[in-house]
Amino acid sequence: MKKVVLAYSGGLDTSCIVRWLKDQDYEVICFMADLGQGLGHGENLEAIEARALAAGASKVYIKDLQDEFVEDFVLPALKANAIYEGKYLLATALGRPLIAKYLVQIAHKEKASSIAHGCTGKGNDQVRIEVGAGILDPHLEIIAPVRTWEFKSRDEEIEYAKMHNIPIDVTKKKPYSIDRNIWGISIEAGVLENLEQEPPEDAYMITKSPTSQASYAKYVEIYFEKGVPKKIDGKVYKLKNLISHLNEIGGLYGVGRSDMVENRLVGIKSREIYEAPAATILHIAHKELEALVLDRELAHFKELIAIKYSELVYNGLWFSPLKEALDAFVQETQKHVSGTIRLKLFKGNCVVVGRKSAHSLYKKELSTYGKEDKFDQSLAEGFIKIWGMPYKR
Repeated sequence: MKKVVLAYSGGLDTSCIVRWLKDQDYEVICFMADLGQGLGHGENLEAIEARALAAGASKVYIKDLQDEFVEDFVLPALKANAIYEGKYLLATALGRPLIAKYLVQIAHKEKASSIAHGCTGKGNDQVRIEVGAGILDPHLEIIAPVRTWEFKSRDEEIEYAKMHNIPIDVTKKKPYSIDRNIWGISIEAGVLENLEQEPPEDAYMITKSPTSQASYAKYVEIYFEKGVPKKIDGKVYKLKNLISHLNEIGGLYGVGRSDMVENRLVGIKSREIYEAPAATILHIAHKELEALVLDRELAHFKELIAIKYSELVYNGLWFSPLKEALDAFVQETQKHVSGTIRLKLFKGNCVVVGRKSAHSLYKKELSTYGKEDKFDQSLAEGFIKIWGMPYKR
């Protein structure tokens, strides 16, 4: 009997996949990654493990990968200012290569010849997991049951689960498809497929409506050291805890919502809404600090790098040579990105209101129009003549 390691979520699809693979004469080993999603949405880990075993799994791995996720995946993307198509902060996209990494590791440990996942055939996640795993070990067979199995609806899966005594809660039919981790939440399907429909409030999970907030603003100071957020309001936090704290604060003030029609890698457009309070706050603060300490040419070139970096992450090329090369470039740009950014959170907005850095390139005596002005304006005429010389006929 061949062994397969399945990326297991605990939901209906992957629980049915366990039994389906067993019916195909595979020994199924389940792997679940805790990326800060609130595993089981209220269920304990023992219940999730019991479900996998009841479905037919021979073994279940549940790993807390939150620290590795934020340190080795989220942080590099933050340093790169990677935002896909100007709105998506890549929460789900950043989690998939880490899941692929552990699928391969567990397959090696268990001497399994295959890995499997529950992604659909028209999403991005299938690409991210399969390409990532293929780079790490091109010899592993990859099985994607949802692309090939006989079930055509959720109801058919429910009947299959009942027939095989898989303990699935079938009384709650979620109107949305949701993926969540500590860096953000992706929400799609249901009424959101109507592009003319405003997202209902019940679609959001961690952010309050901006219109429901109090009439006062919240101010927060974030300190970075070489591109790494270290403190909030002077208090040192471990990165995972810092992100969780900002999610809580930002969520209370409605910060971090986005609604976008994006270009999926597989060639279709989809409407997604996202919640990412901490990611939004940290990206705004980090970019503002870079504006203060990076010279013009480096800052402008890094914007081009950010676009390419976000595309590589979105397109499942985390382990590619180009992405690794860009990491080296980005890391070099961060050596002076230290300082404090003060932000104002108010009714869904996050606005920079203060900046401070020992590496600041801002010189008040050169920028001011007051009596402290030390800029030699007599030099401007010669500069303009030289600058404009190539364009004179």
